[in-house]
Amino acid sequence: MLPECQLFGTLGCHLCDVAEALLMPFVEHGLLVELVDIADQEDWVEQYGLRIPVLRRCDTGAELDWPFDAEQVVAFLR
Repeated sequence: MLPECQLFGTLGCHLCDVAEALLMPFVEHGLLVELVDIADQEDWVEQYGLRIPVLRRCDTGAELDWPFDAEQVVAFLR
């Protein structure tokens, strides 16, 4: 079973759009990804502002910083 994840990003972030597109095949195969806009909380802007997009596992809290590719996502989800 695939872990639930969050993708930290913000509107107008080109790399965030690229990351979302990269994750779509995983979503189509059952991965649940919550899109989290870092602009909603000041501490998220401080924590993720220079790192977005960031994929975070909800079960372990592990984070995968951009840039990542499909193979790295597969390894991250194991």
